[in-house]
Amino acid sequence: MREIIFDTETTGLDSREDRIIEIGAVELVNRFTTGQTFHVFINPQGRQVHPEALAVHGISNERLANEPTFPEIAEKFLAFIEGAKLIAHNASFDMGFINAELARLGQPAVDDELVIDSLVLARRKHPMGPNSLDALCRRYGINNSHRTFHGALLDSQLLAEVYIELIGGKQAALILEANTERGSAETAAGTQAEFAVSPRPEPLASRLSETERAAHARLVEGLGENAIWRKLYNPGENQEAALG
Repeated sequence: MREIIFDTETTGLDSREDRIIEIGAVELVNRFTTGQTFHVFINPQGRQVHPEALAVHGISNERLANEPTFPEIAEKFLAFIEGAKLIAHNASFDMGFINAELARLGQPAVDDELVIDSLVLARRKHPMGPNSLDALCRRYGINNSHRTFHGALLDSQLLAEVYIELIGGKQAALILEANTERGSAETAAGTQAEFAVSPRPEPLASRLSETERAAHARLVEGLGENAIWRKLYNPGENQEAALG
C-alpha cells in the first residue's frame, strides 16, 4: 500500500486568490517511509506573501523570485502522488489549494476518496486534544525541536511519524507488512487459502520418563472407578495421549 504524506505553504488563507509557494511530500509503503520525497518551492506568479503567512513559514517573495511556477511543476507532482492515498493535517486546507491550482490548469480535482485527514484521526483518538502537529509530536515523543518555522517538507516528515502512531504505531505497521507478504496465500475474495500440513517423517521422541509413566499410572489407579481418566487412559496404548 502506497501513501503520500504531504504539506503545503501558501501566500495566505484564501485558495481562490492565494497561491501555493511550497510543497513537501514523503512516501510511505506499507506504513514505512521509503526515503522517496518530493519538495519544491513555487513562484506565486505575482501574488504577494501576506505578512501573517510570512511570520508562519518565513518564505518571502524575494526567496521565490527564481523558482518555477505551479504549471511547471504540476506534472512531476501528479506523477509522484499517482496511485497513492494522500494524507495531510487539516487536509481540506491543503487540498483546497491543490485543487484550485489544478483547476487553473484545466485538470480535474483530486478525488476526495483518496484523501485522509490526519487531524480528523487525531481528534477521534485524542478527543480532548490538543491535536496540532507540535502537540502530537510532544504526545508521541517525536523530536520537533528544529521546527522554528513551518516548512512543507519538514512538516511532512514529522507528520509521517505522527501518522504511523495515530494508526497504531510501528507494531501495526509490522503486522500490515506481514499480512502484505502473506497476500499470495489469500484468495481474490480476501479469504485465506488452506495449507496442507504434512506429517513428520519421524515421530518426536517421547518427553515422558519411565518414572513419570509409573507415577501417572499409580495416580489413575487411585482415582476410583468413575474417574474420567480411566476412560481416557489405557496403559498399553494411550498413556502419552492422555498426558498430552
